[in-house]
Amino acid sequence: MKRRFNVTGSCNPQWHYMVRLDDRVKKIKEEYVDYGSYFVINRGRQYGKTTTLRALAKYLQEDYIVFSLDFQQMGTQSFTEEKTFARGFLDRLLAELRKADTEDKVKIREMLSNFKENHPDVIMDELFMFLSNMCERCEHPIVLMIDEVDSASNNQVFIDFLAQLRGYYLRREDTPTFHSVILAGVYDIKNLKLKLRSESEHQYNSPWNIAADFKVNMSFSISQIVGMLEEYETDHDTGMDIQEIAEEIYQYTAGYPVLVSSICKCIDEDLTEENESAYTSSAWTGAGIEEAVRRILIVRMPLFESMIRHMDSYPEMKRMFQEILFQGKAFSFNLDTKEISLASMFGYAVSKDGKVQVANRIFETRLYNYFLSENELAGTDTANQMGDAAMRDRNYFVHDGMLDMDTVMRRFVETFTEIYGEEDAKFIEKYGRKFFLLYLRPIINGTGNYYIEAQTRDDRRTDVIVDYLGEQFVIELKIWRGNEYNERGERQLMDYLDYYRTR
Repeated sequence: MKRRFNVTGSCNPQWHYMVRLDDRVKKIKEEYVDYGSYFVINRGRQYGKTTTLRALAKYLQEDYIVFSLDFQQMGTQSFTEEKTFARGFLDRLLAELRKADTEDKVKIREMLSNFKENHPDVIMDELFMFLSNMCERCEHPIVLMIDEVDSASNNQVFIDFLAQLRGYYLRREDTPTFHSVILAGVYDIKNLKLKLRSESEHQYNSPWNIAADFKVNMSFSISQIVGMLEEYETDHDTGMDIQEIAEEIYQYTAGYPVLVSSICKCIDEDLTEENESAYTSSAWTGAGIEEAVRRILIVRMPLFESMIRHMDSYPEMKRMFQEILFQGKAFSFNLDTKEISLASMFGYAVSKDGKVQVANRIFETRLYNYFLSENELAGTDTANQMGDAAMRDRNYFVHDGMLDMDTVMRRFVETFTEIYGEEDAKFIEKYGRKFFLLYLRPIINGTGNYYIEAQTRDDRRTDVIVDYLGEQFVIELKIWRGNEYNERGERQLMDYLDYYRTR
């Protein structure tokens, strides 16, 4: 069967090129399930949670009876009251046993069918007494997995369900119950609880405080990307430098699963179709990756739509990212701070040397584009004057398809000085990088990419990396503080250029 890269739904190794999950599911089994842990796989959208759960369910089958449920398959009506939830839950358990291939599973199916038939109006307490009896009579320990627990948000019935699981967990030495329970979703259970409580109530009194911390890395490592590309190369024989391509993809994505697959899918299905010889020329190269990233940054994706919606829904988180990106402000990575906790939970931020950092280059550039577009749409003098000047001068900057960055920088300084030369240093320091990006964006838009090198972004320095038709420019934005300070900065930049192999 022909395979392709997948960016929608869960992945299947028979249909899709995907990273190998053997080590991941083995670690989850040995470090969590075998110990009887109850835990949450809480990661951002399209992070491979469902794919991992399905692989784990198969891996556990030899030692456990596994019920793998998806709350998206239970309609809204199922969460309106205890009785409808209990019936819906029993239906999902029975659906899991359609192919009862062992004596143990046949026995459980009969128990479930009889109980459902004899208890049409079952309530939560009765449901859990039955589940306890079922676990006691089953020869193998039972593992319960529930995907898309976000579907239950804002439903008190689900919170009551969690409370029952917790109660039986705490009494499991003398009361049979599920051996391990695994929940998966974007929102962690604490945040689901927060949605249901008024601001005046204690927001962190979650019924799921029994959960073990889940520390398995769900991002793709460079070696995992290499493994996926090796399978692709076996089928297509492109001649790509697999290690180099994997490293470059990782630089843009930091291993965020759907972004890795999106780059590969764009190269495989879009760039190669446009150029029949691309397999052996420019598709699976650094230039091909740059082009794929450029295309990804301008299309609508569920992941990006969620990110922008979250920025609008959580203004403090949005403000934090704006200050990080445009002002170089440093925030200590403290998960007790609501906006940092949310940004981490959604997968938009990570901890880097104890500071909040945008999770990857693609997210960072998408956020820059979004924030800059807001300025443009708002029709502010800043956006209009800088953007209009760039568009007016655009013909000066591209010669024979090559970007003349020296001229870009010179004209930017002239334009900036003309418009804002009377402003003080504090104003320039706060807004200078935003003005430069407002000027740069219409010049390279549609042809090139830009991103900010996070390791050099602080309140006094920013390195902007511009990729334009195979050329790379490193631009240092820095406040003038005298010759000695400037010479030190030049030495730092030369070292940085060596790192980027640009000299």
